[in-house]
Formats: sequence, structure tokens, C-alpha cells
Amino acid sequence: MAKPNGVPSVCIMGCGRVGAMLAERFHDLHYAVHVIDLNAEAFGRLNDREVREHHTTQGDGTDPEVLERAGIGDADIFIAVTNGDNRNILAAQVAKRQFEVKKVICRIYDPKRHEIYGKLGIQSICPTIIGADTIFAAVTGEPLGAGLALYVGEEQRGS
Repeated sequence: MAKPNGVPSVCIMGCGRVGAMLAERFHDLHYAVHVIDLNAEAFGRLNDREVREHHTTQGDGTDPEVLERAGIGDADIFIAVTNGDNRNILAAQVAKRQFEVKKVICRIYDPKRHEIYGKLGIQSICPTIIGADTIFAAVTGEPLGAGLALYVGEEQRGS
């Protein structure tokens, strides 16, 4: 993943609906974008032809060799949004520790894992908590709360 003229770069593992949407948004902001997925057919979700044809890597994003092929060495941001918590956590750890990517974030569906790994320094988003909190707020009129939290190191920040 080239970083011409200091353009920020993002590597996204998982090209489901969320990964594809993130890729499109970052590309629209002129980031250098690269997407990794096990299934090459998943890249069909990418609307932008340039990204789909020139900025994708088929393979297991937990494998350092696949990450290297995807240009992780030049990435400023790594985002893991597959459907598997274990894969997202592992890939986030590899990106952070082995490749020293500055900003690493992963999606973790399990609220307990979200809290545990957050305390270990892995930034994560938990859609389970966000969904439950949003629905509860819509029904009760209560303000959004803990569901809109991002674990950062040992502290939890509300959004």
C-alpha cells in the first residue's frame, strides 16, 4: 500500500458490509485503502472499481505474510471487522505488536471480550453493546450510555 505524498493509509481486514462501507468512506476522503478478505467474492461489495481491482488482497489477515502483501508496513490504521472475534483480536495484536501500526481497532461482538481486551490495550467496538444500548434508548427515551464506548488501554472513553 503506497503512501504517496504523505497520504494517510488504512488497511481493513474483512470485506463484509461494514468493511466495504469503511473502505468506500476512507477512499472518498483520499486515504490509501487496502482491503483483505478470505473470500475474493467479498470484494464485489466494493463499489469503487479502483479499490476493488487494485487495492485488495485475498487471504487470512491473521497471517503476517498476507498482511505484508497488503502493505501493512505502510499503514497508519488497521481495522479488523470480520465476523470472528478471535480473528479480529489476533489480527489486531499482530498489526499492533509485529508491524507497529499506529492506530489499530477491531470489532468484538462479545461484550466480555470487548471489556477484557480493552483493558489489555486493544481498541475495540462492540456492536452488541451499541445495538442493545441504542434500542434501549429508543424505547425508554434514556440517553445513550455505555454502548457508545471505545476501550483505549486501561480506560474506557465514551463517544
